[in-house]
Amino acid sequence: MNDKPLRLALNATAMLTPQTGIGRYVRELAAVLSQLRVRIDYFDAINGWRDRPPPVLAGVSAAPLRFLHNLPGARLLERKLQQLRFSRDIQKSRAQLYHEPNYLAFRFNGPIVISAHDASWVRFPETHPIQRVRIMDRQFPESLERASRIIVDSDFVAREMNSLFGVSFDRIRMVPLGVTSDFRPMSATETSRVCRQLGLNHGGYALAVGTLEPRKNLISLIRAYRLMPPEISRRCPLVIAGMSGWRHEETNREMALLERQGLLRVLGHVEEIDLPPLYAAARLFVYPSIYEGFGLPPLEAMAAGIPVIVSDRASLPEVVGEAGLCIDPHDIDAMTEALRSVIEDTQRQKTMAAASLLRSRHFSWPRCAQETLAVYHEILAK
Repeated sequence: MNDKPLRLALNATAMLTPQTGIGRYVRELAAVLSQLRVRIDYFDAINGWRDRPPPVLAGVSAAPLRFLHNLPGARLLERKLQQLRFSRDIQKSRAQLYHEPNYLAFRFNGPIVISAHDASWVRFPETHPIQRVRIMDRQFPESLERASRIIVDSDFVAREMNSLFGVSFDRIRMVPLGVTSDFRPMSATETSRVCRQLGLNHGGYALAVGTLEPRKNLISLIRAYRLMPPEISRRCPLVIAGMSGWRHEETNREMALLERQGLLRVLGHVEEIDLPPLYAAARLFVYPSIYEGFGLPPLEAMAAGIPVIVSDRASLPEVVGEAGLCIDPHDIDAMTEALRSVIEDTQRQKTMAAASLLRSRHFSWPRCAQETLAVYHEILAK
């Protein structure tokens, strides 16, 4: 039996900036794989190859040529430069295979695994910057051709890969994402530092977490909150946490109206260490996204033991199961009623919170890493 560690090349560029879904996925996956006798050579677009995870850079505009991204051809030029850097020292790594966790695989002389998290740029191109849509349309089919296996986060995405790109199911492996033990139920004492720092009351707000961009559909949530009886929305205001993304001008205008009424707090980017208590101190969590390949925030909210209301679209019903309340993300009246019904009903909050906690235990990063490692071994055994 060969007891040598598996040698893996991993694109860790998503770990450079303050981490949303894909960055967290790469970090947690790598951390567990490193404990499973996997030797990882990390690539990132700024530092090249290294034998340890790249540092998180200050600010959200750390990627090279970010300031040029809106210019025609800028993303394609950046991609070519990254390929040169990727190829320059890859031979030194002696990697047995390469895992691209963020859709677009570089050229590599060996087996390739890619992770495809959704197909939102195809289904909802209007919710993405046009340059991103163009580069995905051009390069993702090439990436699929290079890959021996395609890892997806949900059965929903597996069906998307098959129906939109013709990928046969025998090349697709579904590996659900996980949640860390940092996300757990907490007492008011445990959340007091973050609540005091942010000016919040434990159990006194509805929480939404997500990048400010059209697909998250926060504008519908804001409009639903405006329809809430004032005595309810003032007692339990809406709190939105997340980085500024793109095409959110209309959302900003709607948020400003609600903020002036004292019914909304916009926190912007929240440090990762503060997210678990921010979730745990909320009365409920709302995620009205129109399209998700998985949806980490609802899972994190469930692990924190709070009620969850999500859109009834894409993968979200698959992730929350019967623990969450699923709603039409475009039905503002129905969203308002769902919010009101949970905020006012203490017993329902307890029932949904218990169901959330139970459901969250189906997902873990060790499970994600073990099943990903099984995909690697499957390829290398051929």
